[in-house]
Amino acid sequence: MLYHLLVPLADWFFPFNVFRYITFRSGGAVLTALFVGLLLGPATIRWLRTVQNGSPEPPRFETLALEGRSRLKQATPTMGGLLILVSVAVSTLLWADLANPFVWIVLAVTLLFGAVGAVDDWLKIRRRQAQDYAHRYRGLPARIKFGVETVIALVASWGLARLLPEPLGTSLAVPFFKDLLIPLGAAFPLFGAFVVVGAANAVNLTDGLDGLASVPAAIAAGSFALIAYLAGNAIFARYLGIPFVPGTGELAVFCGAVIGALMGFLWYNAPPASVFMGDTGALAVGGALGAVAVATKHELVLAIVGGLFVLETVSVIVQVVSYRLTGRRVFRMAPLHHHFEKKGWREETIVVRFWIVAAVLALLGLATLKLR
Repeated sequence: MLYHLLVPLADWFFPFNVFRYITFRSGGAVLTALFVGLLLGPATIRWLRTVQNGSPEPPRFETLALEGRSRLKQATPTMGGLLILVSVAVSTLLWADLANPFVWIVLAVTLLFGAVGAVDDWLKIRRRQAQDYAHRYRGLPARIKFGVETVIALVASWGLARLLPEPLGTSLAVPFFKDLLIPLGAAFPLFGAFVVVGAANAVNLTDGLDGLASVPAAIAAGSFALIAYLAGNAIFARYLGIPFVPGTGELAVFCGAVIGALMGFLWYNAPPASVFMGDTGALAVGGALGAVAVATKHELVLAIVGGLFVLETVSVIVQVVSYRLTGRRVFRMAPLHHHFEKKGWREETIVVRFWIVAAVLALLGLATLKLR
């Protein structure tokens, strides 16, 4: 919005020229999303407590200390992802070039995946309130949940492919190789949907401890802000040997909004958390990362940058397959962060160490931009 309002006035007031620059607007998006999150956080948390627990006030620490940490977490409201969605939407609409179709597609994926997660979270809350203990952890049926996610991701991937010239639009770019594209043709939307849905649910699996998913997701968003900026610039893309994807530079502004929103949310999600992200936020953030990866033609790099989310997902797959085939568990508990909890690691230790792993993997992913 600011881009369209102020850039035309640059001839009259020279400082408005800064709104032409993606880097400036990306920084503005970070700060705006952060400010919105911090501003709306207290009221949002009070409302979620009222809706979910019947009281706008947090439970007394003295009581919970006797009942254990699990009781404390049960009393913490979920669906905090609503705060992320509002922050991302407001910041993106304020700072991005709204004539850019990439922005609208990626923002739509984020909001729609968030809506799916919100329905899932709400069903779990209502069943818990109804004391339906047989189904208290069940939200949307898995077939419906994944089916809706797949349809959204298919449409988005098809739309993103249509925005690019052939063969780039329907091909898979391979990192470490210059100009190596694997043509997927009509199957590309299926591959794109797999990336988006996989990323969304990988982040969702990781969101199991206070602050665990927020920082790795912000690190991944920061990495893809840089990737989007470089891929959308013909000079930088040619120099680095990466696919030039016209128009995707504007997604750096969107990624900036995601970073700010996650940092604002982390302010209230830091241990001990005042609110949980829930499927509302986890599916939205993961879907956003997947959509940006598909748009910038860096789908495989997402598996490296978001390697922590991949490890968490693989741990669940390995656990399930091993138990069904052999009756034995590879991990004490899956996803992976619960395995270390069972080994006696403190929650804060796991979270910080996983942040370090996420940062290292992001650096490795960014290294693929030059190692060609």
